[in-house]
Amino acid sequence: MQQELMTALKIVDTPSICNAIEVVQGKRGFDRYTRGTVLSSRANAAPIVGYAITARIAARALSTEDPGVIRERRMAYYKMMADAPRPGIAVVEDVDYPACVGAFWGEVNTTVHKGFGIGGALTNGVMRDLDALPDGFPVIAGSVGPSHAFVHVREIAIPVTVFGLTIHPGELIHADRHGALVIPDDVLSELPKAIAKMQATEEIVLGPARAANFDFAAFEKAWAAFEKART
Repeated sequence: MQQELMTALKIVDTPSICNAIEVVQGKRGFDRYTRGTVLSSRANAAPIVGYAITARIAARALSTEDPGVIRERRMAYYKMMADAPRPGIAVVEDVDYPACVGAFWGEVNTTVHKGFGIGGALTNGVMRDLDALPDGFPVIAGSVGPSHAFVHVREIAIPVTVFGLTIHPGELIHADRHGALVIPDDVLSELPKAIAKMQATEEIVLGPARAANFDFAAFEKAWAAFEKART
């Protein structure tokens, strides 16, 4: 990904990217985003942007598979994370959802992933060790809990579903404390220009609304200009 494009994507929040995609598409209705409330390990963390590196885990019950198989798959998971294209985001579905109990994302695992060069994690599962998680590795998760329970890797490099959004390996993800979305390939080159247009258009209303003498008449005038700019 071009550095200029990456910079443009990382300085705006996920709702703004959602709006900008619709600016490029010329219509409302973009729907490849998460549903429901997510939790962020750092409320003020910058958005995470990168290509999805996917896996499924479970934790409620001890796996019935041979321990050697479980370990081999875990190592394959880490090898995948270490070798995947950059920028990368770990996207891990907890199949126990919505009754997740085991935190895959704690101090050790987040530090390992950050060491590999992964930019952050998106999961419907559990995170813990919030005060000990490394800076620069945001986790967008479904819940916070104290235990790792029987957490183990079930599958790697497959389509996963988190918060109602199905994500395929290699798809470009934008995520923050609002949720996550998949950026379609066919809008990518136009996004920086769409973001700038969207921000300029919103300022038509935001500027007057922040002024000391703002009233309905000023709003009505600004809104008319806003609607004209959007056409």
